[in-house]
Amino acid sequence: MSDSNLLKSIQHSFIGRDTQYPTVDGNISPRRYLDSAASTLMMEPAFEVTREFLEHYASTHSKLHYAAKGASEAFDWAHKRVLDFVDADENIYSSYFAGSGATAGFNRIATEFSAQRPDRDIVLVSEMEHHSNDLPHRAHAGEVVHIPAMGEGAAYGGIDVAVVQALIGKYGERINYIAVTGASNVTGAITPIHEIAQLAHSVGAYIVVDASQMIAHAPVSMNDADLDVLIFSGHKIYAPGSPGAIIAKTSLLNSMSPSELGGGMVTDVYLERYMTAGLLPDREEAGTPNIVGGITLGAVLDVLMRVGMNNIRKKEIGMIDMLWEQLSAIDEVNLYGPAPGDVPRTGTMTFNIKGFDHGLTAAALNDYHNIQVRNGCFCAHPYVREMLKRELWDMDLDPNALNAEADIERKRGMARASIGLHNSQEDLLALVEAIKDLIARKDEIHELYEPFGSNGYRHREYAPDEAAIFDPLITLEKALKG
Repeated sequence: MSDSNLLKSIQHSFIGRDTQYPTVDGNISPRRYLDSAASTLMMEPAFEVTREFLEHYASTHSKLHYAAKGASEAFDWAHKRVLDFVDADENIYSSYFAGSGATAGFNRIATEFSAQRPDRDIVLVSEMEHHSNDLPHRAHAGEVVHIPAMGEGAAYGGIDVAVVQALIGKYGERINYIAVTGASNVTGAITPIHEIAQLAHSVGAYIVVDASQMIAHAPVSMNDADLDVLIFSGHKIYAPGSPGAIIAKTSLLNSMSPSELGGGMVTDVYLERYMTAGLLPDREEAGTPNIVGGITLGAVLDVLMRVGMNNIRKKEIGMIDMLWEQLSAIDEVNLYGPAPGDVPRTGTMTFNIKGFDHGLTAAALNDYHNIQVRNGCFCAHPYVREMLKRELWDMDLDPNALNAEADIERKRGMARASIGLHNSQEDLLALVEAIKDLIARKDEIHELYEPFGSNGYRHREYAPDEAAIFDPLITLEKALKG
């Protein structure tokens, strides 16, 4: 099967892509899932690999019975797929799995790097970071210096290499490492990681890349960029339930003491002492690992390599440009981040409808049009508030007010549509038409919804039955009845 035919085939093979839900008008229709930046749907061929593996399930760390041997070899295969996918030479890099996403990896790296080189007391972190690639560095580094983005106001986003160069010149060899996102989870703005890696290495600093938002959307080469550490979440790349993946230079990992102790990461244990395993990834994967999740992730990566990430990127660029153009033409819509023509972006787009709180937009899109988007600050509060500050000032609100009241929080955020491999141009056009519909019915929508919590909204008259969504007890009872 050609790459293009495989891409078309894979687009339709996601579990839950066509799940149906009721809408306010009483109809039932397939959803349009535009929330992949939060978590992607499951790729069905990869799930079939997992289902088949469960027929042979056993724990790893043994090869003396059939199932254990198969599990161990499959888990090794998954680690190798990770290295291959990010073009990381296995003679230079190693990979391991940790946690339920990228967060565990960032905490591990921040703790170790700061402990190893205390004389290097500066860490550069971009202002666009998700909290998981910001807070661990704040907790462990001597001082975090935030790298400002380009532009201002709603167009704020993207990293200017010249700004990084100036910070390198200012702090020099005090810099321990630079932590940047490969692509923003708020605007999709892609970071020039090759150039930043060169600048970091010019003063002996490391570069740590959060690839969670770029991993499913653009090709990555750790060899070409000479990256020191790259971390991503499996659930952002069509493998829900899989662990986080950490890829780092083996020399760096070998210089670290194990952060977690337990079975699998030792070669022998006595009452008086124990011997840590010298081999990676065993030394970093204490306990029984998430074997099922790791194999699922390996299968997804294998499929995407067959499709070709360049082909996926090419497809998405056209969709990104079209959606930006369509939404930019609507006067009542505010778009955020740099335009795709100014800074390359992934398929993540944040917006607000004038006169609508972000939670109201998300709720009404769901209830009336079965379009599922995210809303809020997306665990990137400083970045979001920087883009919103002019709008909030116009409303006489402080974008950085601490302990803000609920009515302020309902305005300190955005709606976010984010595409996945399963989405089509029709999905995006449906979003555009749905936004136009909400604008045309603004007064009606406001009358029919009431706020709840810090940023939520609910319809005053419409509440679907639980069985129409998902109730684990109902599903379990059906399964038990056969």
